[in-house]
Amino acid sequence: MRSSVLPLAATLCFFTFSGFSRAQLRAPIVVPQVDSDGDGLSDALEQALLVKFFPIFMIGKHDCSSVPSEFVPDSTEPLIKAANGTIYGQVFPVKASTQQQPVVEIHFYHLWKQDCGARPHELDTEHVSALASASGNDPESATWTAKYWYAAAHENTVCDVSQIARASTLQAEDRGAKVWISPGKHASYLNETLCQGGCGADRCEEMVVLPPGKLVNLGEPGHPMDGSLFIASARWPLMEKMTATNFPVTAIARLNQLPETDIAWFHSEKHPAQGVIAVSGSTGEAIANSGRNTTTAISTAGDSTDAAISVAGDSTGGALQKSYRNTVHALGTSAKHVGKALHVIPKADKPDEHE
Repeated sequence: MRSSVLPLAATLCFFTFSGFSRAQLRAPIVVPQVDSDGDGLSDALEQALLVKFFPIFMIGKHDCSSVPSEFVPDSTEPLIKAANGTIYGQVFPVKASTQQQPVVEIHFYHLWKQDCGARPHELDTEHVSALASASGNDPESATWTAKYWYAAAHENTVCDVSQIARASTLQAEDRGAKVWISPGKHASYLNETLCQGGCGADRCEEMVVLPPGKLVNLGEPGHPMDGSLFIASARWPLMEKMTATNFPVTAIARLNQLPETDIAWFHSEKHPAQGVIAVSGSTGEAIANSGRNTTTAISTAGDSTDAAISVAGDSTGGALQKSYRNTVHALGTSAKHVGKALHVIPKADKPDEHE
């Protein structure tokens, strides 16, 4: 007598397809999208956007911290696993995003084992970011285009020279922008010539392209991905960088008033103070590290401080050099007045004829 037990394959087939019409069986299979960090964007889409807009990082050939580091997963503290050029990413929808017009902010974090400036310290958290919009209401199938780029440089200090630019200015609408990372301090710049900022402490010399390395999605605060528990550690300001937008309406509006070829300072109001610090030289690093969100102006140095830097082709260097010379000349007198006010310059000095 034959057994009434069906072979395993036949049994699976029976339970899989019984009760469905031929039309239902021919319908495409819809696989639910995985959204590990719960921000409304699938993991696959986030990874695709991180790959599409991955920047070209230029780093110092002899940086004392070598290359950006990878951190031990599933650790609540940032522990170095290896200095191997790993870049960490984050993708999240912005407040202005709608179902009809999806808009996302994409962050790329280059995390270093140490800051090697005049006041060195362990761990250095730096990043650049892009604001991108979709061509249609389906984020998974839409074509994504970058609209703006942001580069953090000495963020939240008196020497903050972070920049914002149109993606078209950088020729980075459908790809990553080229970004220069100052050796030692790791400030990010959207133009090589700009790497003289940070109160005069930065220099981008002997730069090389960061070799391809790992690209790891951090997820979101409260919903880390890939074991990135270390994002919440109090040992570094990574969490606050992940929760803040780099593209506030006011910054974009100010940028859009400038010529298409311009890159704008994100905090233009800080530049008079930075000029005085640059002239004084040795005090720059100390003031830069004196605390976050320091906005007290040391000197206004006139009303001609520019909020933008021209990057129009080969004229960039000349324009910046002329601007630099004019600034130093103007700030020389300002620095003298500041010095007297602070009793740095001896009273015996001949008084200024305009006093």
